[in-house]
Amino acid sequence: MEEQKQNQKEKNKKNKLYYGIAILLAVIVIAGIAIWYITANNQTKNDTELAYTELIKKIDAGEVEKIEMTVGSSSAKIKLHGEEEEKNTSIPNTQAFIELIQTKVLEGNSIEFNQKKQNVLVGISQTLFSLLPTILLVVLFVLLFKMQGLGDKGKVYDAETTKSKIKFDDVAGLDEEKNEMMEIVNFLKDPKQFYEMGAKIPRGVLLCGKPGTGKTLIAKAIAGEAKVPFISMSGSEFIEMFAGLGASRVRKLFEKAKKVAPCIVFIDEIDAIGSRRTSGSGAETENNQTLNQLLVEMDGFDTEETIIVLAATNRPEMLDKALLRPGRFDRQITIALPDMKGREEILKIHAKGKKFAADVDLKDIAGDTAGFTGAELANILNEAAIIATIKKHDAITQDDVENAVKKVTVGLERQSRIVPEKDKKLTAYHEAGHAIVSSQLETQKDIKEVSIIPRGIAGGYTMYKTNEDKYYISKTEMEEKLVALLGGRAAEKIALNDISTGASNDIEVATQIAKDMIIKYGMSESLGPISVNTDKDPYELQLFGEKFGDAVGAEVKIMLDNAYLRAQTILANNMDKLNKVAQILMEKEVISAEEFENIIK
Repeated sequence: MEEQKQNQKEKNKKNKLYYGIAILLAVIVIAGIAIWYITANNQTKNDTELAYTELIKKIDAGEVEKIEMTVGSSSAKIKLHGEEEEKNTSIPNTQAFIELIQTKVLEGNSIEFNQKKQNVLVGISQTLFSLLPTILLVVLFVLLFKMQGLGDKGKVYDAETTKSKIKFDDVAGLDEEKNEMMEIVNFLKDPKQFYEMGAKIPRGVLLCGKPGTGKTLIAKAIAGEAKVPFISMSGSEFIEMFAGLGASRVRKLFEKAKKVAPCIVFIDEIDAIGSRRTSGSGAETENNQTLNQLLVEMDGFDTEETIIVLAATNRPEMLDKALLRPGRFDRQITIALPDMKGREEILKIHAKGKKFAADVDLKDIAGDTAGFTGAELANILNEAAIIATIKKHDAITQDDVENAVKKVTVGLERQSRIVPEKDKKLTAYHEAGHAIVSSQLETQKDIKEVSIIPRGIAGGYTMYKTNEDKYYISKTEMEEKLVALLGGRAAEKIALNDISTGASNDIEVATQIAKDMIIKYGMSESLGPISVNTDKDPYELQLFGEKFGDAVGAEVKIMLDNAYLRAQTILANNMDKLNKVAQILMEKEVISAEEFENIIK
């Protein structure tokens, strides 16, 4: 906490510096403009222009009564005989003009010639404007220097600081991953025993996994357990607008690491600099140079230096193969989604310091949150605490937790939205259609709640129980998922003889599932077990012939048509249940799992 405050103070100091420079620059510009405007306004007020050649003619003709000039100025005020209004003339060569006037005076021309000293304010403004381009360039260079961070990059957490930091006890749901990492910790604590056995230090460990699974957390835990310096840097910090800056930062990062070895270098989101090299130009060349320097540095440091590079990414497929070979990232550890036991342990860690009512069961919450990451579980408990505070509860209740789950997964409840009766009826039948169809399908999840209260962008929702961790999905389950998704559209058609845009997201998801079944999972009987990665190469379908794309499209349509027909058949056979659920939704807006079960039975 203290370290965060210190970092915030340093950040505030930098921001104050930037603001100070910007304000100073603005003041200089505004003051200069104001002075120039006032001076120019005073000089040109009631003046009229007189061409220099005309002035010379009038001097020769003796029509000029008075000439007034300011020292250092390139203009003069002219008063002609018989005219009250003064005229203003620009003088191309001041010295030559003064000599001409002096000659005319000596020749007997009665011209009154006066030279006055320059106004201090005017002199300052002219000097300021002459220096303004230089000042602007200097300020711009300083700002760019600060923004680009050409100096030090990469935050170093020393061994004393890491003692109070995260440990493995603070990381839950990753038992196998922690055991794997304990070897790294032991190596950093006592590398001598490994050297005596002839073992070499692992150069790098790549942590892969979905966002929020705990990649950065486990990296910090390793540093906390090993009590060694921890140098942290994000992959995006290497790349800036200056060419060659990324490679320079890589060199400086490893120079810093060698000075404090043994240590850990942690690069978060390494795919920002580690993506496959290309033959492109511009920004791609800069990325290539940065990656090449990283490859050289990871190969270049001695084994005795005891530097371990940890990196995290959620897109390992994007990384260059040279980065993944043994000798650079020797180990690749996938941080998977936590299972039910892991979720319960994660909830227990994030429950510390929070007040819970007696009806809250963390095991039940873990059972209802299958597929959630550690970050999402932490967010749920935090939202529950906020909801309980707003409702002025003495402790967090089970209802608060369930509302937090809905808020995170579906969106913010919009009780204030006024829904027309027609839209309310359509939403009720749509959600009732999802629920009734799902209840008649063997592989679909049990209904937890059906609601027509708007949340987020949804006009209503059907929530399912997710009390089972799934690692594989069968073809039957995916086919029945299509039927459940199209249940809402089928209910609109059967009950109201009309369809709406409310099913757009359902249709989009169903279409994607059908496409994946055919070209990703090879579940098409007519096309066979084939996998086509259109995300990587949109033209890959053409490799299988011109008609292959047509065949895939036809197969997707058949799957969706069959699912839609099956959903309509289920609803036609259960019209009484559909009407009853829709009617209760219109009256109560929300149906719980128990109420829905009673209706079905």
